[in-house]
Amino acid sequence: MPLQNRVQPTGEIIAHPARGQFMGNRGVLHDSDQRLGKARWRHKAWVTCVLSFKNRRRALMSPRRYTELFFLDEAVAFAAGHRPCGECRRADYNRFRTAAGITTPIAAYDSMLHAQRVVPRRYEHLRYTADIAELPDGAFILSESGAAHLAWGDALLPYSPSGYGPPIRRPAQGSVTVLTPKPLVDVLHAGYALQVAQP
Repeated sequence: MPLQNRVQPTGEIIAHPARGQFMGNRGVLHDSDQRLGKARWRHKAWVTCVLSFKNRRRALMSPRRYTELFFLDEAVAFAAGHRPCGECRRADYNRFRTAAGITTPIAAYDSMLHAQRVVPRRYEHLRYTADIAELPDGAFILSESGAAHLAWGDALLPYSPSGYGPPIRRPAQGSVTVLTPKPLVDVLHAGYALQVAQP
């Protein structure tokens, strides 16, 4: 039975057998029976990590250890509000800091990002509207049917936990609901290159 640790672009955390390309951390979200409670974060430093680092081994959802979350790719991690880890992804972390214009300790940025990605006390992710023409590659939007799509070139890629579906032509303009938090969309505009699963 898959654990409930697969993060979606909408911010939902579901049970799904596919692990994905990246792991994430928001603190301890599970109980001794490996079940998620109501909380969806315990701190503001939401990071995205590589799956293998210095031969470290972890038993998933161990008692009192952080909950290992998984993402299809980095675009999904961004949509969910995660940034690169400063330890296991140092080069990506440094590229991220440069694109975000961060010159102070990362905690200040994490606090600012947190305020623009979640609804306080409701464990929900913030969404906003923008013109699709102004969105960079790598941003996620919500279609009118409620499905998540990745903006990529002149296409929208329908998301599923197993990967992306056949591309749909991206409209030239029009207001859309954006899932990727605004500060991370700004990082994409500044040239940060995401690691995206092959469509």
